[in-house]
Amino acid sequence: MRLDDSRESSNVEDRRGSGPRIGRGGSIGIGGIVLALVAMYFGVDPSVVLNMAEGPQTQQQESRPIPANDPQAQFVARVLGETEDTWRAVFKEQTNGSYRDPGLVLFTGATPTACGTGQSAMGPFYCPADQKVYIDLSFFSELQKKLNAPGDFAQAYVIAHEVGHHVQTLLGTSAKVDQQRRQVSQQQANQLSVRMELQADCYAGIWANKAQAARKILDDGDIAEGMNAASAVGDDTLQRRSQGRVVPDAFTHGSSAQRVAWFKRGWESGQMRNCDTFAANAM
Repeated sequence: MRLDDSRESSNVEDRRGSGPRIGRGGSIGIGGIVLALVAMYFGVDPSVVLNMAEGPQTQQQESRPIPANDPQAQFVARVLGETEDTWRAVFKEQTNGSYRDPGLVLFTGATPTACGTGQSAMGPFYCPADQKVYIDLSFFSELQKKLNAPGDFAQAYVIAHEVGHHVQTLLGTSAKVDQQRRQVSQQQANQLSVRMELQADCYAGIWANKAQAARKILDDGDIAEGMNAASAVGDDTLQRRSQGRVVPDAFTHGSSAQRVAWFKRGWESGQMRNCDTFAANAM
């Protein structure tokens, strides 16, 4: 990616090192990756998963500016800035509305959120109650080494997907689907979750389309990195890795093929109307 000319978002909170660390060296592991998907499922309302964390609620951690010699944190801030610029324009053009920027919190180990205590083992997630994305940067190492999804755009895809959940919150989709999930069976709730997650993938594709058109931030191979990352976090792929078998009724994010297809749909169209996973007869 070419982000040298991209601005760093001012909406990043750096809480790293200001609170207790949980686990062995912040490592996530495959089991944690699966839990991360469960946590990401609660992009609608992650409080249930977050409050399952053992131990007491952590106290508020101090937030600091991003260090000038921290390229990974600067990368995250620039990607977030790119999503802000893109979605402001998309909202104006396609919804006649205004976009409200989310916050993004960098943390290690554990951190308090408006949805409960977030832990690094849960992977990146979005909390609609405070409209913030939470990321322990160790996840990106796991993404590359254990899920075989290397590359800077693979990391950007993760951020853009979580921002996609913020878009759903602003549009009222999250609240509507959360209410529906409370009224149906677990299997039906899982199906609604899949549609939510695939829409967030599609929105990530829209971001890539519009940011590239406006500012030429992508290098050759970047989109392939994004699709590889989408495939790596498909439910079928993660279930096969963690338990050796695939249980479609337990899917909460969609298969690898579905995640790639919806990301690609957003990337190729750049139009929010083409991301209506809830109107699609088949995923």
